[in-house]
Order: sequence, then structure tokens, then C-alpha cells
Amino acid sequence: MNDDEKGDLVFVPLGGAGEIGMNLNLYGYGIKEVQSWVMVDLGVTFNDGTHPGIDIIMPDPTFIEERSDDLLALVLTHAHEDHLGAVPHLWRRLRCPIYATPFTASLLRSKLIEANLIDEVEVIIVPLQGRFQVGPFDFELITLTHSIPEPNALAIRTPVGTILHTGDWKFDPDPVVGDCADEDALRALGDEGVRAIVCDSTNVFNPGEAGSESDLLVNITRLIGEATGKVAVACFASNVARLETISQAARANGRDIVIAGQSLIRIEKAARENGYLEGTPAFIQQEQAGYIPGDKTVIICTGSQGEPRAALSRIAANDHPYISLGHGDTVLFSSRVIPGNETSISHLQNQLVRLGVKMITAQDEFIHVSGHPARDELSHMYQLVRPEVSIPVHGELRHLREHARLAKDCQVDTAIVAENGSVIHIGPDDARIVDHVFSGRLTLEGKRLVALDSEIAKSRKRAMWHGTATISVVIDADGNLIATPQLSTTGLFESENDPIGIEAIQKAKDSVTSQSKKNVRDDAKVKEAIRLEVRRHFRNELGKKTVTDVHLTRVR
Repeated sequence: MNDDEKGDLVFVPLGGAGEIGMNLNLYGYGIKEVQSWVMVDLGVTFNDGTHPGIDIIMPDPTFIEERSDDLLALVLTHAHEDHLGAVPHLWRRLRCPIYATPFTASLLRSKLIEANLIDEVEVIIVPLQGRFQVGPFDFELITLTHSIPEPNALAIRTPVGTILHTGDWKFDPDPVVGDCADEDALRALGDEGVRAIVCDSTNVFNPGEAGSESDLLVNITRLIGEATGKVAVACFASNVARLETISQAARANGRDIVIAGQSLIRIEKAARENGYLEGTPAFIQQEQAGYIPGDKTVIICTGSQGEPRAALSRIAANDHPYISLGHGDTVLFSSRVIPGNETSISHLQNQLVRLGVKMITAQDEFIHVSGHPARDELSHMYQLVRPEVSIPVHGELRHLREHARLAKDCQVDTAIVAENGSVIHIGPDDARIVDHVFSGRLTLEGKRLVALDSEIAKSRKRAMWHGTATISVVIDADGNLIATPQLSTTGLFESENDPIGIEAIQKAKDSVTSQSKKNVRDDAKVKEAIRLEVRRHFRNELGKKTVTDVHLTRVR
């Protein structure tokens, strides 16, 4: 195919560019106009505490939903929540086949079962190092290492050139679970020629290398050996290698392993289904924890980020039905602090200290290594692959800009810093941002998907900060008050007899009686007059922009 016959290749991130998490990446190809799309990953992020009543947040797929007839597939790089967690919530809007490796497919199936989608979604299992064709896109999986089994980079060959989409990765010479990164395949790809790399930016500010999972074993074994009571280890549930490391350390000290948390139970099941943890004895379920002496117990639990429903948070609050901690017990936080979770983690750790627990974090001891590449690993990736274009993703804007500078230092001709919604023309010709499309956020509000900037979400946030007031007013056909207005509030007063509340009722009465004869017969105008007057009163007296509602009843 000559250059005149080649179409346009574009990359459109709708999530994960300008933020860490919530990944949704689109690649499009077509002659004259884009006619074929593939999606890489479809993940969630979690509420940082600024949105009341909300647990998860996901990218708004409206742009590709409007083109769903041209969406050929969703390809998953690995099984972390920020890469596949939105599939059960958004798949019905997309309805395309999904490609995944065996371990990722196992975890995905459990989610599809819960969402009653297992009989609708076509999940195509691809072996490690597998290769498959989807329309004009030729995918090859390249094994990398990360903090979960089966992380893959995607070599995406197109008529315009090859893209390397790294997903989440690092170079670990001894990953404990799974194979080392396939540097030979990366080097061969570089020899073949790589048009663009779309690459993880999470740890671009960290010098050196992330470190090997195997290096943790000595320290964790020592710390468990020094403990006299129960030992709880909080880690990311998906880090199967860490489960193996903790298990080895526990067995070296003659302790049994209990797992606490539903996500851990799901991960263990998927791992064993796919041949991981083969040399690790079955973990003891949390219901049996009370039958094991404290000095013979290691509890691996969820909740390292202070998630309120996770096992460790319930233990710290003395709310767990099977497990408790107290004086003489030890908790290891074998994890990093994800930005945005500082407050919830601090609250959890203070609760544990209040219980008399000894606490050890990754700041105190070497008990965690990251799953993302530090600067030396990024440089080595560029030396292997030698791309013409670098497109940093999986980072906040500051990460993306620093990654672009690093890429230029690694002799990459073009580095493009682009946030969600950017349309990046990869080829042919110069790579550049050519357009911007809508990229919003959705949240699961109960059982509904709503926009994060919707009135539902906004009003709940306002109610959290400013309280609510509802005033009920009954008038006759001529607009005369039939009874004293009734006021009910949330988050404003200690008592219903508060003077400010009593005065608000008088303001409502005055608002009705001050209306003109014409306006007093218009329900909408009466309601709005009352609402404004009462809201103004609360703002003046309390300094709050109270969410105010009026129930008006007219008796004719």
C-alpha cells in the first residue's frame, strides 16, 4: 500500500490522560474518515471523599457510543480496576467483543456474573504472547511485569505504522509470580520500527528503578518474626506476587495465613484457576480466624487505602464480625499511598493507633515496591523501542509534561502532551493534536449511571456542605395562609425550636402576605418568592447557601 492509499490513524484518550486511573483509550483508522475503532481498557477510579454518596467514577463513553457500530473490540491490558472496572457498567452502551488473557478473563467473568451479563458478553481469551487481528488492527501481546499477573503491552500494527501501548508495567528481574518482561520482543519491535509509544507516566519523577518484588521477602519475614501478637498485612488485593511473598514470610515464622476481604477472595480464586499460587497452601477464610492463636496468625486484608467498607477499616472500627486487633498486634501497610487517599489513610491509621496496634508503613521499612516504571526503566524502554513519537498517559498533567521531557532526552523526535478528549493524529505525516471531543465522567448513583456534573451530584454536594431546608405552606385560592408554615431541616440546627428556624418561618409568612394580588394567585411565583426569602435568611444568619425547597399546597 503506498502513502496515498493510507488512511488516518488517531488516538483518543477519554480517561487516564491527565489523571492516574479510569483508563479508556481509543484507536481509530480510516481512509478519508475514521471507519474502524478499537478500545483499550475501560476502568474506574474511586471517590476521594469530595463527592458524597459516590463510590466509583468512570469515563463517559458518549463519543464512542455514538460510533458503536464502528467499535470492533475492547482489548484489556490487565485486570486492575482502573483498566477493567467499568466494563460491567458501560458494556451495554458499547456491545463489542472483549479480548483478554486467561487471568484477566477470570476476574472479568466474576464481574459479568454479578452484573447478569455473562450470557451476553463475548469474551475472547488470548494466550500470553498471543496475536490476533481486529479489522485493520493487528494486535500482539508482549509480556511485561506489574503488580498483577499477566500485564501486557500491546503492539498494534496498522497500515500507518506500529503503536506500542504499554499499559501498566515495570522491569522486574525477579517478579515472584509470572515471567520477566520480554525485552527481546520489545527490541525486535524497535528493530521493526515503532511509530508511537503510548506509555505509563506514574513514577516519572522517581529516580532509578522501581525495585523487584523478590527483594521484599527478607524484610517482611524479619518483621513478622519480631511480632509477638497477630500480624495484619494490608496490600492491594490484586498483587498476587505480594500474596505469595507474605505467605512465604508467614510460613517461615510458623504462622497460618488468613485472608479478609471479598476482593482478596476473588483474586485468590482467579489466581489458582490460572495456575498461580500453586506452591502456596490454601489460605484460611476469615470466618475461621478466631480458632487460630494470635501469635500464629498473619491476616492479609484489604483496605490499605482507607476504603470505609474494606476489611482493615472494619477491623479498626471494631466492626468486623470475625477479626479484631489490639495491644500487642502489628499492622504492616505493604502498599503506597495513592494520591487523593491521604485523609482516609490517616484516619484509618489513627484508629489503629487508638487500639494500641503497632503500625509499620513503607516509609518506616522496605515493605513495598511499585508496579510502575521509574525514570531509568522508562529510559531503558525508549532505548529498546526507539519510537518516533511519545504520547505519555496514566499520569496527572505534571507527570505527562515531565515524561515528555524525558522522552525528548531519549532522542524521541516528537512528544505530545494531551489530556482526555484530545484527538491525536499519529500518522501519516506529522503527529499532532488535531481536535478535541467530549470527555466527561459518570458515577454510579445507586443503580443509575449519572454524569458527575449532573444536578443530582451537584445538589447532593451542596446539601452536604450547606444543609437542606424544606418549608411547607398551605394557602387558599386568594393566597391567604390557612396555617402556620412548617419547616424541616437537615444539618442546620440542633433543635427544631432554634430561633433562626423560627424566624425563617416568619420570613415565609411575610413573603406570602407581601405578594401582589396578581402574583399571589401564581403558585410558581409564590413558591419562588418563599424559597428566595428563606434561603437569603439562612445565608445571612448562618453563612450557608442552604438547599431550600418549598412545598406549596393551595386549597380551593
